[in-house]
Amino acid sequence: MTSLLGERPAGTGTAAPVPVRRRNGLRRRQALRAYGFIAPSVVILGAFMAWPLVSSLRLSFFDSSQFGADTFVGLDNYRSLLGDQVFRGDLFRTLLYAVVVTPVTVGLAVLFAVMLNRRLAGRSFFRAAIFVPAVLSLGVMSIAWDFLFDPNIGLLPHWLGPLGISFGNGAADPHLALVYVMVVGIWKNVGFYMVMYLAGLATIPKELYEAAEVDGARPWQKFRSITWPLLANTSAFVFVIAAIASLQAFDQVYVMTRGGPFFQSETLVYLIYRKGFQDFQFGYASAVSWVLLVIVLIVSVAQNAFFSRRQVTY
Repeated sequence: MTSLLGERPAGTGTAAPVPVRRRNGLRRRQALRAYGFIAPSVVILGAFMAWPLVSSLRLSFFDSSQFGADTFVGLDNYRSLLGDQVFRGDLFRTLLYAVVVTPVTVGLAVLFAVMLNRRLAGRSFFRAAIFVPAVLSLGVMSIAWDFLFDPNIGLLPHWLGPLGISFGNGAADPHLALVYVMVVGIWKNVGFYMVMYLAGLATIPKELYEAAEVDGARPWQKFRSITWPLLANTSAFVFVIAAIASLQAFDQVYVMTRGGPFFQSETLVYLIYRKGFQDFQFGYASAVSWVLLVIVLIVSVAQNAFFSRRQVTY
């Protein structure tokens, strides 16, 4: 109720609006507080990611050994790559590794996820057993795998040899070294991707499967028509990180083969290491690293474009 003068009695009306200047000051303080929280992360990313990227790009245009003055050579390092037979071979093996390891790892991850998404005895044990390699040191476990493949003392040749399966000369076999490196890469990551697919399977509504069962759908039909299409969002993420991890294969190569024998298991990342820290050709190594970065970027963009048309909402 208002008075005769049109004034609202104290305590009976709505609060007065906050002045524009006060609102702007509040927003400014909130923004500064937010910037303060993210500042440490920005500094860390800038120091350990942005600056090394810029520095390596600059270094790729120089002839640098870090023991004397750097000499500007322009695009000579990149021209040398085109004529380097070792680089072309390493590029082919890196792409071959990614083409084989990525789909095989993701396929096994989907298979294990579908199998272990059901109610069965020992499900938690099998999930943990498959996931454990993802948290183990790949360098340390590569030593164990090297012993397993050894034709003289390895358990795998001892067990599978009587079945006619040959392991050649182990990781020292030029025809099988890259295959063994691939096996270790698949074993390492399949459990990590399986967990992602298990999370994706948990989001699929059960009513869809119940409706399919009413229609008489078989397990394979349910997987093809329901499970796999509705895992498109999960697959988009898994395929991208799996491809990036495959293109960056290094640990098992360094431990098991050192890129040999005769460069038959050397990848681009190992070539970067060898040129930079063994031959001290830091300019050339930086050029290789930027070529690899461009390849990873192209693959990632292509995969995102492919899967973006297949995203689903439910």
